[in-house]
Amino acid sequence: MEHGKMSVYTMRYVYEKGGEIVGAIDVNPEVIGKDIGDIIGGEKKNVTVTSSNNAEECLKQLKPDIVIVTTMSLLSDVQDALLLCAKLGINAITTCEEAFYPQNSNPSLTEKIDKLAKENNCTISGSGYQDIYWGQLISSIAGSTQTIKKIKGSSSYNVEEYGIALAKAHGAGLDLETFEKEIASADNISEEARNEIIQKGEYMPSYMWNVNGWLCSKLGLTVESQTQKCVPQTYKEDIESTTLQMTVKKGMATGMSAVVTTTTKEGIIIESECIGKVYSKEDFDKNEWTIEGEPTTTLVINRPQTVELTCASIVNRIPDVINSKPGYVTTEKFGELNYKVKPLNEYIN
Repeated sequence: MEHGKMSVYTMRYVYEKGGEIVGAIDVNPEVIGKDIGDIIGGEKKNVTVTSSNNAEECLKQLKPDIVIVTTMSLLSDVQDALLLCAKLGINAITTCEEAFYPQNSNPSLTEKIDKLAKENNCTISGSGYQDIYWGQLISSIAGSTQTIKKIKGSSSYNVEEYGIALAKAHGAGLDLETFEKEIASADNISEEARNEIIQKGEYMPSYMWNVNGWLCSKLGLTVESQTQKCVPQTYKEDIESTTLQMTVKKGMATGMSAVVTTTTKEGIIIESECIGKVYSKEDFDKNEWTIEGEPTTTLVINRPQTVELTCASIVNRIPDVINSKPGYVTTEKFGELNYKVKPLNEYIN
């Protein structure tokens, strides 16, 4: 597990749900050797943060029921942690956004993890905010709809809250020319070229790329084509970014909107966008989805507390992962994510 906002909430939520934390692993030298109680705030827990260099011996010794990986956004960034768990036969769940449905963005790596997890009888999965807010809520509304023509989604978040790597991945702080070159250009390619990059495991999906795949799988839709476009976001005046430690000048990219459009054999189109940027004073997080058809329904959630919702989703998913068949199993296969009112161990089959 990594130090950062995510891990603080996740660890606290695990304890509050009657779980036990047996170990913590990090790359950050500032927290290595610290008691996790000092990180969460409160009494000592007698669990010291270990360096990621000793991850393997640490896991072999502790044999946890499940590992929670709250580090990075791309599957290739968390592959070492997930492959290690799969090799050791330890279940794992990660907040890595691509891990939510990586079959459509990095199929070879997903297959490699899947094979290893099956061989060693454990389950690897990805969950988080999207599990409900871009997934289950939308499929629930679909369940009350007679005919669907289009599903449109939009979600925004403040990149300030997720650290420098994420802010940079969104092009925050770049001038528009550099944004075009470094961020947007990756998507100005043919579908064949994109598929080639995907097969090589070198594709950079935006969050909705994987969400659209998850939704199609959940709704039983057959994907015909999927495209992605990154559009810079700007603001009318300068904004201070504490994460980037810079002033994002007026007219520079504060971040981006990534728009993913999926067409399906069934004729239903899914068009979803994720807006990640350095917020101005008037911006706030918003999640809005419309199912167009008979009838048309719109769902709006203002100011969702994404970090807390992500961590609670992860912790509530723990029994589903432990109870699952082995392999790389995405959450639409687990069924509904439910509130865990009893201690987590009481939900384990």
